[in-house]
Amino acid sequence: LCFTYPAKHRILVGFMSNFLREEGGFEFKRTIVKCIISLIKAVPETAESSLLHLCEFIEDCEFTMLSTQILHLLGELGPTTSAPARYIRFIYNRVMLENSSVRAAAIAALAKFAASCPSLRASVVTLLNRGLEDEDDETRDRTVIMMNVIEQAMEANPYVPPPEDAEAEDLPPDEPVQGDQAAYVLLDDMPMSFDKLRRSLMTYQSSPGSMDTVEPLTFSTLPIVEDSPEDITTSNDDVDDGGMTGAEMIEEPVKEKVDPAAAIYAIPELAGLGRAFRSSSPVALTESETEYVVSCIKHVFDSHIVLQFSVQNTIDDQRLENVSVMLEGDVDLFEVTGEIPAESIKYGETGNIFSVLQRNMDVPIETNVFAASLHFNVIQVDPASGEDESDAFEEEYPLEELEISTADFMAKVTVPDFRKAWENATNANEVMEKYALQYKSLEEAMASVINMLGMQPCDGTGTIKAAAGAKPHMLHASGVFIGGKSTFARAQFSMQGDSGVVLKIAVRSEDQNVPRMVADCIR
Repeated sequence: LCFTYPAKHRILVGFMSNFLREEGGFEFKRTIVKCIISLIKAVPETAESSLLHLCEFIEDCEFTMLSTQILHLLGELGPTTSAPARYIRFIYNRVMLENSSVRAAAIAALAKFAASCPSLRASVVTLLNRGLEDEDDETRDRTVIMMNVIEQAMEANPYVPPPEDAEAEDLPPDEPVQGDQAAYVLLDDMPMSFDKLRRSLMTYQSSPGSMDTVEPLTFSTLPIVEDSPEDITTSNDDVDDGGMTGAEMIEEPVKEKVDPAAAIYAIPELAGLGRAFRSSSPVALTESETEYVVSCIKHVFDSHIVLQFSVQNTIDDQRLENVSVMLEGDVDLFEVTGEIPAESIKYGETGNIFSVLQRNMDVPIETNVFAASLHFNVIQVDPASGEDESDAFEEEYPLEELEISTADFMAKVTVPDFRKAWENATNANEVMEKYALQYKSLEEAMASVINMLGMQPCDGTGTIKAAAGAKPHMLHASGVFIGGKSTFARAQFSMQGDSGVVLKIAVRSEDQNVPRMVADCIR
């Protein structure tokens, strides 16, 4: 109803907040809070009245998770309202009256007010002093860190109050100056989550020569860690849970992700290629029911691609020896410079073949197709004893064509704030194109374009809501192109009668050559 009649938001939000003050269980109250937060995101006009209702709710809230979620929301949105100071009293009450988890969340929320509003810093520091004597270690540690950061920012950029007789339109905006330390530390998001940071460090340690280099270890030098669908789901859940502390979260066993390039690093002949930029998902080159099941993983390096062919022998009376893959194609971008064949593959076993392609750095990246065939020697064996029954004879087995596309050079990496990242990229290196796509639905067209771009949808734009009907849909996507070049795309899909889908796409990147290569991959 509020989406349909946004002007009635005060009545509808007030109606829902009345239920928060009545008796009810955790799931009931949690659902109402999530509804109010959804309204704040969808209808910004509801923010101030909704935040005040949530402030009143946490005064008597018995659920720690909901209190920490609302405090996290207050720290994010409170400083952007017309009167940020009105929320500080509600937050400080939680420092005085609640359990340790809520107190820690309240300290963090107060610090965000100080970082966002220089006029409030002196008052917030006074309030934060209460946390220095807290009995909880985490609350004390947070307070010490927040106060040190804010006090250093106050010394570097002292706040000068405007004259008392100044007109409202003459008042300068109450926001931190460029390069403010408190805003950088307390407000800016990390380039990656802690889980991705851990995985990136593990990949860095396992790559050849990384621990022997004198290069400083920074976020920009760490390996790119791509986002999987599980990562996106977990990230969305974290947002819904509002930054809960460890005491409130139910720990689940984490399935360790294995670096696909580890097989490359273990081969001495390939160690000189350095660290892999990314590895693709396995691409099937045969049907799963055939006698030889072959798939390929493309490991992308700065100037090379290593193709890892996995071959499974499903014939019980054969042993394959000296197994290799022949690649043929009229391709200027790549040149086959090396190969490591599989020495022997018995029945039921899977062997790996590695082909090294060197990339011509002077040729723009585009989609290339290779004709592939499997070459090997066959030895007939006794299925029961495994003894040889014949001499080796040469055999050739055709495979599906292998495609190396522009998307293989793009790592799927999302950004916490797509709009900010898009604006920071500017339109200096922007490329805009319009395409007529032969698809019968927006869902089918968008799935195909995402696959061709090789980028990660952001802000939940990777799915089209059922209620949207035939309305145009806007896709936001981000990624990192080979060489560490951050790339962003905005694509609008709209139906053109029954004949197909019209795509309007704009691509931005810090590198002037990347947007054109990415836009040209649509076909």
